[in-house]
Amino acid sequence: MKTLILAGGRGKRLDALSASRNKCMLEIKGRRVLEYSLDNAVSAGVDEIIIVVGYRAEDIINHFGVSYKGSRIKYVIQWEQRGLVHAMECAREALAGDDFMLLLGDEIMLNPRHGAMLKEFAAGGAVAVCGLLKVSDRNLIRKTYTVVKDDNNVIYRLVEKPRTPLNEFMGTGDCVFKSEILKYIEFTPMHHERNEKELPDLIQCAIDDGKTVRAFLICDKYTNINSQEDIAYAGTF
Repeated sequence: MKTLILAGGRGKRLDALSASRNKCMLEIKGRRVLEYSLDNAVSAGVDEIIIVVGYRAEDIINHFGVSYKGSRIKYVIQWEQRGLVHAMECAREALAGDDFMLLLGDEIMLNPRHGAMLKEFAAGGAVAVCGLLKVSDRNLIRKTYTVVKDDNNVIYRLVEKPRTPLNEFMGTGDCVFKSEILKYIEFTPMHHERNEKELPDLIQCAIDDGKTVRAFLICDKYTNINSQEDIAYAGTF
């Protein structure tokens, strides 16, 4: 089991804050944003971490080097910032056919449970386990994706950035995948507005092919760091 952390984007909505540095290198509560995901990987017991870098890649590589708290780090360059699914495709060779836990380098969680999510995945029967949380403000779901699941936590539908969220379950970028998920990249449609392949659509391709995908409550609060508002919200965790 490897961990794949995606940290290639600049974060243009952060304006001047990310003009000269990767947004994953911003400091929140005295720590680099990327450190939160690195700590989640280490605490889950993963001993090899692959980080996909792009914008200001040298800042991340020079700062973290080749290990973090005893876990090895390898780097993959995403030469063009073309979204999360493209970043996963860039890492295909480095993953070398292994199952992997996906994390995002620009996210912060309250009370993360990645070790427990790995145990859920290890129980078998699913091509993927997707980390969700329950939110009282459904507007938050419009920033990520919404999930339709049954009482046994089997997911049937994922919708990227829904205009009208279908329930109180908010999807995150934290998932555990069997390596075979990568074969669905070629079948994943391009989003008509962003001109990128989206993570929920990739997972939906596997579901539509008859594969089982399960939901797991991964944390109590969650945000991606894409704006000044997100930085302020993360400070309340």
